[in-house]
Amino acid sequence: MKPDYKVLLIEDDFKVAEINADYVKKIEGFSVVGMAKSAAEAIAFLKQQVPDLILLDIYIPDVERLELLWEIRQDYKGVDVIMVTAAKEIGIIEEAMRGGIVDYIIKPFDFSRLKKALKDYHEKKSALANKAVINQKDVDHFISGSTCPQRTGPIQEMLPKGISELTLSKVEKIITQYIDDGVTADNLGKKIGVSRITARRYLEYLVQLGKLQAELKYGKIGRPERRYYIK
Repeated sequence: MKPDYKVLLIEDDFKVAEINADYVKKIEGFSVVGMAKSAAEAIAFLKQQVPDLILLDIYIPDVERLELLWEIRQDYKGVDVIMVTAAKEIGIIEEAMRGGIVDYIIKPFDFSRLKKALKDYHEKKSALANKAVINQKDVDHFISGSTCPQRTGPIQEMLPKGISELTLSKVEKIITQYIDDGVTADNLGKKIGVSRITARRYLEYLVQLGKLQAELKYGKIGRPERRYYIK
């Protein structure tokens, strides 16, 4: 892990900013170097110190929509941005993506979601560190966050027999809730309303894709259970 990714929080709600700052401080390798409640404060900070990463809310009092994102993109191209906002409008999300954001987190969110975002950020940065030239696999990992091949045909045709896109999407969403403790096939099956065997099929498929890793955990009594963790 890089010794320290410096993070600037731009959030007009002081209480929310404090909570987010506490979240960031809990994640190894990241530290909060500043908090700004307006665009003016944010730009003033950036003129003095340029962080590695900005957590940016859209609803800032002295700018509209994504004006601040585009200003940051214009003058501070080396800074990465994760949107942290209650805005759910597809037009805003699409514009933010065009602005080169690293991730988009919708409020309210829990600690595990932010932790996953920062973990993915670190992994992507590490994938490119100390490399002058990279191959297609590295590019795919950096852009999509996955080492699996990109799908080029109809989604269902690319999936193996017994795996549906709808259920797979549910599985991928649910496992983010178990980022620290991992999830078992039994837990997952109860969550999405399928049998343990079916749930395990999906979990093992994600292991094959390199998105999950499986470990045997021994309890006080009984057989060991197979738990799955986000890589």
